[in-house]
Amino acid sequence: MSTPDLPLADDGGCGDACGCAGGATAADDVLECGLDPALAQLIADAGLDPVLVEDIAHMAIAEDLDGGVDVTSVATIPEDAVATGDFTAREAGVVAGLRVAEAVLSVVCEDEFEVERHVEDGDRVVAGQPLLSVTTRTRDLLTGERSALNLLCRLSGIATATRAWADALEGTKAKVRDTRKTTPGLRALEKFAVRCGGGVNHRMALSDAALVKDNHVVAAGGVAEAFEAVREEFPELPIEVEVDTLHQLREVVDAGADLILLDNFTPEETEEAVALTAGRALLESSGRLTVENAEVYARTGVDYLAVGGLTHSSPILDIGLDLRAAPVAADGSAAERAV
Repeated sequence: MSTPDLPLADDGGCGDACGCAGGATAADDVLECGLDPALAQLIADAGLDPVLVEDIAHMAIAEDLDGGVDVTSVATIPEDAVATGDFTAREAGVVAGLRVAEAVLSVVCEDEFEVERHVEDGDRVVAGQPLLSVTTRTRDLLTGERSALNLLCRLSGIATATRAWADALEGTKAKVRDTRKTTPGLRALEKFAVRCGGGVNHRMALSDAALVKDNHVVAAGGVAEAFEAVREEFPELPIEVEVDTLHQLREVVDAGADLILLDNFTPEETEEAVALTAGRALLESSGRLTVENAEVYARTGVDYLAVGGLTHSSPILDIGLDLRAAPVAADGSAAERAV
């Protein structure tokens, strides 16, 4: 398999309150992965675990075949037929998940396959632009097509939506940040897509950092009490506290919170919160946010805008796979191809 050493875009990264060490992947994970070593290394360089990506690829193919075979492809395509397929953007956006798509194809292709990479994850693309070209057995390519596209379109949609927010915040210090509102099993990939779009990641898991929300406050008997309980139990972890009022904000600032989530504050209330905090804690706005008012909130001086919709509501980016027409010999018959 052809795997030129192309760097992957990793624009962004985890936020200051994330305890995941930037998504670092141990070198041993690459060695333990069953993917092509060069592809596995590219995946690891992007901050993803190649073993996880391989597992997701196998799961996607297994789900699509359901213990059988691709009956349509087996019936209509000769076993030894070879073709080149082009993954092509059908609308403008930001691409993410190209190496994931390659991983899906690699677990279904029985023969070696050649890859030509036209763009990198994180690149802006236009309608009609080729993203990735793959030459392999035609049956294998079509068997893996839907699973590869499902992931590629999903991740590119998230990256595209994130880029719209990042563009809206350009010129301010604020960063758009995701949440844990992710698809079960795909969190690492979806948060990777956020980074490709220019956003930053919040915590990857419940164990990375503390986030004291309204239900914790009720259970603990108060916002300051909840903060102090977490600080005592896990003194080494960053703690973010959600507040609904300026009064609660004063309490947690005085208690020493690292990061404070301003839930459903108006822009005017957010300005007051920034002035009251005076740099003693990082501030994150949540609720009431739209791409249209993002700059208004950012200009108040907050550090982050939390947008759960990046991962739970972004539409896909339309990407298709089209086989190239088979070359025709001088006598009018289909020419032989070998890979």
